[in-house]
Amino acid sequence: MRAKTVLPAVAMTAVSMVLTLAVVVMWLGTAVPWPVALVVGLGIDGGWLATLAYERRLAAQGDHNRAVTAVGWSFGVLAAGVLVAHALTAEEAAGAWLAVAWLPIAAKALWLVHAMWERTALTPVALDAIRGIQQEARDEAAVARARLRAEAATEETRLTAVTEAGARVARVQAKTAQTLSSAWSTLETARAGEETGRALTSVTARVTPGVTPRWELPVWGPSEPLAARSLESASALTDEALDVIVDEIRTSETPALSYREMAARFRAAGHAASEMRLRAAWKRVVA
Repeated sequence: MRAKTVLPAVAMTAVSMVLTLAVVVMWLGTAVPWPVALVVGLGIDGGWLATLAYERRLAAQGDHNRAVTAVGWSFGVLAAGVLVAHALTAEEAAGAWLAVAWLPIAAKALWLVHAMWERTALTPVALDAIRGIQQEARDEAAVARARLRAEAATEETRLTAVTEAGARVARVQAKTAQTLSSAWSTLETARAGEETGRALTSVTARVTPGVTPRWELPVWGPSEPLAARSLESASALTDEALDVIVDEIRTSETPALSYREMAARFRAAGHAASEMRLRAAWKRVVA
């Protein structure tokens, strides 16, 4: 992995140094002896290379020196300036020389990229750990998404079932209410009819001279709560006491009351007895 950044930087540096040396020798060789021009070119390349080597040494130690960095960039700018000046004064192929004038700056930029890569490089163990953490996070996210989708589908199914059940209940209640309303309407019509009402009245209460009780519709609605004293909480009566109470109620009017009337008054008075015991007492009293 390290070679991916260091090799391009080394290659660009070598090309830049060779090109700078050649341009200095050709350009200054016409004005000064060529050994002098060679020394100038080697001086530029040597200063460039020396500052680069010192920067690499500091980087290996985890250190950084701005002065050295500034000197290195100065040599790079100087080399690029020489190439640009030669391109501008060249009589032939000025465009080609100008096109390669950026090579020293490019080489310096590649070394900067390589230094940044080294400062952020990780060991294979750390990279494997990071990949494992990322894969675990992706797995957990996928499981969470699947769980949410499943819960959403389940909730949708439950809501659909509840809604359908509620709709069925509402339809049944509406149908029942309609049936009850029709039945009560029929009963009201029967009660309002003169002949029908008289016939129903005659079978719902004992006929008493001068009294014609009115037949009422049964109550359709909330019923009254039961009294505090229930059949279970009332004290049980003995057979003798039960016979005395039944006989008193039966003979309280003339003619004697029927069983149903006696039973109704018996319970209205707050007494408690099962239907079987009450009938047995009635039979003993009447016998």
